[in-house]
Amino acid sequence: MTTSPVTAKAGPLRLAACWAVHLYTATGVLTAFAALHALFAGELRAAFFWLYAAVVVDATDGVFARLADVKRHLPYFDGAKLDDIVDYLTFVAVPIVLLVETGLLTGTLGLVAACAALLASAYRFCHAEAKTADHYFTGFPSYWNIVALYFYVFQAPPRVVAVLTLILAALVFAPLRFLYPSRMTSLRGVTVGLGVLWGVAVAAILLRVPERAVGLATLSLFYPIYYTLLSFWMQWRGR
Repeated sequence: MTTSPVTAKAGPLRLAACWAVHLYTATGVLTAFAALHALFAGELRAAFFWLYAAVVVDATDGVFARLADVKRHLPYFDGAKLDDIVDYLTFVAVPIVLLVETGLLTGTLGLVAACAALLASAYRFCHAEAKTADHYFTGFPSYWNIVALYFYVFQAPPRVVAVLTLILAALVFAPLRFLYPSRMTSLRGVTVGLGVLWGVAVAAILLRVPERAVGLATLSLFYPIYYTLLSFWMQWRGR
C-alpha cells in the first residue's frame, strides 16, 4: 500500500484538521435537510434559522480551509466541489422550495420562475468562471436564501415575487461581478465587519418570525445595498 507523497509529509494532527474542515463544510447538507424538515413541519422560523446556520458555515469554512492548507495536504479530495454541492442546496434549492411552499411563488408564473431560478443557478455553479481568479462571483451570485427572507418579511405579492425571481435568474448570466467578501484585497475589514452587523440584524429578524419585522428588515438593507454598490464600483474601477 503506497501513500501519497504529499500527504505523507503531513502529521496526523494536520490531516485530522483538514478532514475536520471538510466535515464542517459538509454539515451544510444537514442544515439543508433540517431546513426542509422544519419547513414541511410548519416551523418556518426554524427553517430560516437552519438556512442562516448554512450561511455561517459557508462564510467561515474557507478561512479554516486556508488555515489548514487542505489543498496541499488532501489534494485528492475536492473541497471546492463539496462546497458547490452544499451551496446549491442551501443557497438555491431549499430557498426556492421555501418560496413555493409559503405561497410566495404560486401559480403557473410562480412555478416557471422557480424552475428558471433552479436551472440558471445550476448552470452558473458549473461554469468555469462562476468564481474568478481574482475572487469575484460572476452574475447574480444565487443568494436566493437572502432573497427569500426579504420577500417573506416584506410580504411581497406572489406576482411581484415571480417577476423579480425571473429578473434575478436572468441576471445570473449577466456580465456583472460581485465581491467575495472574505477574499477581498481592499476594504475587506470594513466589508466583513458590516457583514457581521448585518448577520446580527438578520438573526434579530428571524427571532420575530412568523411575525414580520419590517422596520428592522428595512434597516438591514444597508448591507445588501452597500455590497451591490461596492461590487459595481470595484468592477467599474477595474475596467
